[in-house]
Formats: sequence, structure tokens, C-alpha cells
Amino acid sequence: MATIKDIANKLGIAVSTVSKGLNGASDISDEMRQLVLDTAVEMGYASKKMRSQGKRKVCILIENMDYENIDQFGYEIIVGFKLSAARRHWDVSVIPTNLNMQTQEKFDTYMLKNGYSGAFLLGFALHDDWVKQLHKTTVPTVLFDNYIDNNNHVGYVGTDSFEGINTAVTHLYDLGHTKIAFLNGSKNSMVSEQRYQAFVQSMESCSLTPHEELIEYGYYVPDCAKYHVPTFLKNGATAIICASDLIASGVISEVTKMGLRVPEDISVIGFDDLPIASQLNPPLTTVRQDRIDLGKSAFLLLDGLVHNVTISKMLLRAKFINRSSTAICSSTAIPKKTAEKTIIDEV
Repeated sequence: MATIKDIANKLGIAVSTVSKGLNGASDISDEMRQLVLDTAVEMGYASKKMRSQGKRKVCILIENMDYENIDQFGYEIIVGFKLSAARRHWDVSVIPTNLNMQTQEKFDTYMLKNGYSGAFLLGFALHDDWVKQLHKTTVPTVLFDNYIDNNNHVGYVGTDSFEGINTAVTHLYDLGHTKIAFLNGSKNSMVSEQRYQAFVQSMESCSLTPHEELIEYGYYVPDCAKYHVPTFLKNGATAIICASDLIASGVISEVTKMGLRVPEDISVIGFDDLPIASQLNPPLTTVRQDRIDLGKSAFLLLDGLVHNVTISKMLLRAKFINRSSTAICSSTAIPKKTAEKTIIDEV
């Protein structure tokens, strides 16, 4: 492992200058400080504080995920992580990030400069700058719903999407549904791709045909439903599985606007079991992700990586929650305005 003296020799500067750069001293230039930090990262340097076995300092970096109150997806994940960290007396900083922050500084440099021993990344996409850099990082890092292969310093925590989607498809199949639509999350997402594959496989395992016109990608917001629900109904869907409860809430709203009833005319299933799920009208049938346990598992994984236990993946089991938004299949009655639009489209 590189030392401060090694860094000084490589740069041809004094050991004291390297020390100032690593410790954020104000009496050297920003350019020199950045050069010292970048060189330290390249040489695999880790401070004594980061290597110590006592109290550790780690961060939760969060992007594109709401987390400020219990109704939001990230809230309980962070609570679970902090609960486990508190038992080990680790300091945890929750840091909102954005694209600009990632382009200004490399991930490893940011971690070294701020003295973090490890990180848990929430809400990041595979094309984000910092995620791309994780292929070569030596910083213990846990990703939620994303995976980096061939790096023993990076692990992945999530919920078993295949098991979760399969329980949803099987439930609808048992109720007599055969034309099942799937409204997925963001297209450029590992978990969205997993859920797409899970949906196709689950349909085929029930001897059902996954129709391409009944499969769409949206975003994890209610508003995306209005762009796809009319097409699903036009193509004969009797049930819609959604990649999140927020999407499902939008589907229920859109179905109601079109003059149909849930679940009498169309069944709807969500994913996550957010607090909103039980408050919808009707209460939402969904697939539960235990977010407290996800946070606790992320901490366990990060703790393992910090201590050189090379854990690749940690998947929690999904739990099917049967409420009132699904029912035995009946012929879907297309509302008058939709029928008129269908005729116009065909002409």
C-alpha cells in the first residue's frame, strides 16, 4: 500500500505538502490539493483513519430517490442502514448527489478527501459517472438495485425481482387472467431489465403469452400511466402489473378517468408496498420490499467488504400482499370514448 512518502516521491514534492493535500489544509493551492488526492487514489493510498478498525465514517450517496419522509421509498432504507451502523458506532452521512457533483470529482478522490471508509449508493443509474468508475474502485461500495461485476470491492443489495414478479403473475393466472400487461420502470435500469425478464419467464411458466403490445417502460412516477393505460385496454388487457406502487396509483387513477372500475373491470398490482398502497381506493395488491431490512442488509454487506469479505450479491425475498385491487377476470368493457377512438384509429 502506498505511503505519503511514496506520493511525495512520485510528484517530486515535500512530504509535508502531500500531508496538507490529504488533510485539506488551506495553505496550498486547490490545484496542488487535487493533484495530491488524484495521485493518492491512483497509487492505492488509504489514510490511517480509513484503515483503523475502530469507529468508521461512511456515507450514503443518494440520487433520483425521495427519502425525506416515511411515505417515500428511500426513507426506511436509510433508517435500516443507520440502525445497524449505530450498533457498531459508525458515523453515517447522507449526501444528496447530482450529475454536476460527479463530473467535478472522481468517486475515489471524493471518498479519500472526505475520509470515508465506504459508501452505499441509492438511486444511481448504470450510466452515471461514479457508477462507471466503480469497475476499478478500491473503496468498499454497496449498490442498491445495480451490479458491478469483477470487482471484489463492490456488492449489490436488492429484492428478488424474479420471485416478486412471479407471485404477481401467478396470482392473476389463478384468478383467470390471460391478457396481462406490464408497466415497467425506467428503461436504462438493471432492476427494470430484471423485472422484464421475470415477467416474460413467469408468463411463459403459466403457459401464457407475454404480448409485446402489453409491455411498456415508463418512470417511477404516477404520471407515466396516462401514456400507456389506454393502449393496454385497447389491446384487451384485463390486468396490469406495475413496477412500483406509485405507477400503480397512476394506473388506478387513469382507469377511473376512463370510466372503468378496479378490480371489477381491470385488476392492478404494484411493487414495493409503500404506505400509500394500503391507502389507495381500492387498497393495492402489491409485492412488498422490506425497506428496513434492505438498509440493514446494505450495512452488513458494506461491513463485510470493509473487512475484505468479498460478497457479490445480497437478495431479500419478496412478499406478496393481497388486498382489494385484484379480482376474478371478467370481460373488460371498453368505455365509449375509448371505443370511438379505436374505430377512428382503425379507419
